[in-house]
Amino acid sequence: MLTLIELQETYKDSGVEVVAVAAHESAASAEEARSKLDAWLNENFPKLNFRVAFDDTGAMNTLWMQPSFSVGIPTVFVIDRDGHIAFVGRPDKLHDILPQILDGTWRTSAQAKAAERERIAEDEPKARKQALKEQIRGKFREAEEIEDWKTALAAIKKGVALYPDNLSFRQAHVHLLIHKMHDMQTGLPALRQLIRDAINTNYEVMLHVAFFELFDPAYDYSKFPSVERFAMGKELSEHILALSRLKDDYSKAWSYRMVAAYYHASGNKDRAVELLELALKSLDGPKPISEVLKDGFLADLLQTLANYKGEKVTAMFVWLRRR
Repeated sequence: MLTLIELQETYKDSGVEVVAVAAHESAASAEEARSKLDAWLNENFPKLNFRVAFDDTGAMNTLWMQPSFSVGIPTVFVIDRDGHIAFVGRPDKLHDILPQILDGTWRTSAQAKAAERERIAEDEPKARKQALKEQIRGKFREAEEIEDWKTALAAIKKGVALYPDNLSFRQAHVHLLIHKMHDMQTGLPALRQLIRDAINTNYEVMLHVAFFELFDPAYDYSKFPSVERFAMGKELSEHILALSRLKDDYSKAWSYRMVAAYYHASGNKDRAVELLELALKSLDGPKPISEVLKDGFLADLLQTLANYKGEKVTAMFVWLRRR
């Protein structure tokens, strides 16, 4: 974003118009995704000097990214004065190339053709791999929608076999076995391995993914062996808390909020409440936290703490002010 702001300012009198396209926003609905995007832009770039478009149709992927073998985010497309795509690549390359595009010497030059050949040689294999992943995900989603668990399992097992380091495939595999098929004999070893790999690598996202397979309130754990569940939860929670000591205030608060769910579910409500109170204090630490992030997280913390203590949320606002 900062590179694009600088480019727009530098070339604003040369006919250059920057348009960003947000095409991979995650939310329950397009309206929610757009609202989150607007809030983020207003918070971080209140004086943005170019327009930001919003795509929830997949058109950026099907019409731009896939045909050009582009897989990285962000990718820049420069359309010249004749309407041709003169450049595809990273934004940081534009400072050197844009002057040549503006004077009309770049697109037909040997340098441009060589750069494009090099880009495609590097990105085409990645793009084909990405296309295969999407094909697997598509088959899995279609089978999942009609609860054809056998077909869904075959699809996701293929994904895990081809891409054993892909976290989304591994998570989907574990989730399908444990929460959809209730196949604990196969699912528990897969989850244990996910936890072991997360701890060994200290990969924070994997730690969180594994944790929520164990303690997401949206899931039914009646068929999950309690001894196994809480043993894995204890190991994960202790590791996450140990790592949190090295994190900033917001990350610490998030870790405390997450691990509190384990202690609450395992019956140690006092420890769960203690962690939530630590999370609240962390939000008021010396390092500034985005108000958008803070407000949303604060509401969740207050509601969860109220639930754990059997109090009303309005009372919790009084509690926070007293602190």
